[in-house]
Amino acid sequence: MEARNFTTAREMLDDGNWLLTTLNGEPRYQKPPLPTWITAVSGAIFGLKNIAALRMPAALMGLLLVLTSYLFAVKLTKDKTYAFLACLVMATSFYVVSASRDGNWDIFTHAFMMVGIWQLYLFFTSEDKKYQRALLAAVFFGFSFMSKGPVSLYALLLPFLISFGIVYRYKNIKKRILPLILFILVALVISGWWHWYTYTYDPETVAAITQKETSNWTGYNVRPFYYYWSFFTQSGVWTLIAFIGLLYPYLKDRVFNKKAYRFTLLWTLLSLVLLSVIPEKKSRYLLPVLIPLALNTGFYIEYLFRRFSEIKDKRETWPVYFNFGLIAFIGVVFPVAGYLFLKDQLAGKWIWFILLSISLFGIGIYIFRNLLRKQIKGVFYATILFIAAIICFGMPLAKTLTVNPGFKSMAELPQWQTETGLEVYEMTYFTPELIWAYGKPIEVLRKEGTVSIPEEDSFAVLVSRDDVELFKRTFKDYDTRLITRYDMNPKGEEDRSHKPRLYRDLYVVNSNR
Repeated sequence: MEARNFTTAREMLDDGNWLLTTLNGEPRYQKPPLPTWITAVSGAIFGLKNIAALRMPAALMGLLLVLTSYLFAVKLTKDKTYAFLACLVMATSFYVVSASRDGNWDIFTHAFMMVGIWQLYLFFTSEDKKYQRALLAAVFFGFSFMSKGPVSLYALLLPFLISFGIVYRYKNIKKRILPLILFILVALVISGWWHWYTYTYDPETVAAITQKETSNWTGYNVRPFYYYWSFFTQSGVWTLIAFIGLLYPYLKDRVFNKKAYRFTLLWTLLSLVLLSVIPEKKSRYLLPVLIPLALNTGFYIEYLFRRFSEIKDKRETWPVYFNFGLIAFIGVVFPVAGYLFLKDQLAGKWIWFILLSISLFGIGIYIFRNLLRKQIKGVFYATILFIAAIICFGMPLAKTLTVNPGFKSMAELPQWQTETGLEVYEMTYFTPELIWAYGKPIEVLRKEGTVSIPEEDSFAVLVSRDDVELFKRTFKDYDTRLITRYDMNPKGEEDRSHKPRLYRDLYVVNSNR
């Protein structure tokens, strides 16, 4: 997905396709273009080959999500400590970190929508600045829609509105009718103008894409209803803590704000149910559930801050000891276990490994020490540092896990073209990662079941594993010669994760004319 998004941004800059967006030179209207515009601007400023610059907008969206959630949580509970704890959980949840690091557009749509939700909450709970808050909510609602269509409307805003209505009720709604009308009108204009534009100027393509996308909801990546019900595991190190936070009978009389806790719990569960109803499911679609889940988990952590040192019942304490004790254990054993696992791939990465080992070992000892003293504050903040250490020192080690002796990037293909003067074509379909590495669009020969034969007497074709037979049949009357393989898999062919879609065989085709 990141390669798709970055390639579309590059084609905006290279080809000027800012409104009728493209991917490998073909229309790409599946996703609205706001995040792509932002990324393209970042690429124009810092360079398209600067991956950090292209990922920076998503990282800033992650920051926007966390900061807005903090402001929302403060208004919801009037408790800054709770809000701070809940948003630290959010900022260090696995999928929030992942979405904020990679250049996918999910973090954009949900971050913008969270700003809208914050403004709507203020709109429904206070009597001043109604028009201002309705307008701000509409603008960020529109930004969310222009990032990924109705995804966040359905998975984040709708369950919020239902939960708010059940727990807090909509009061004095008559006084809010006109601002609500303003909200709807502005939201419709910002959300819909680009869709109107593409439909007006390329209606046939829009219709075909819409039909395909609609069919995907019921026929692509179909999973059972219960597929998402381990959703709390996507919070990473907070898995067990998040699960306990969902146990309403246990926590309802322990949290400091029962009404707000009931609201975040209902918001989380409704978001989960709404996502579960859609047949098409992917684990990354769970991101909107993790937002109210973090707010919900904050209530349990705040309770532990207040009462853990006093708790005598082992049924309450052992999950805490197990969760954080496991983190501490991983930290303590990492220097030895990590070395045994990575020793053959650490060349040039020793400084990162040493920094990570020292950090995790020290943090692990500190967590054990505070657990024994029942000082849960130190344990919690040390866990935050544990995750930060992995991000800062562990990420540079990631390449030690990607060993493919046959790795050859498509970025080398333009040099080969320069030397031979041959045009290059793709046989049947393009892979976004390969197109991104290549640096520009590659024409696909087979479209809608028909293969177009290039006019040149000599040219080159990239052929995937599944298309070898088709290639041989198509060019049976030509001289063909295998030149090389471009393999961008991080691991070799013997590994189960080696994917055929990430490599192509390059053939030179010569006409017998």
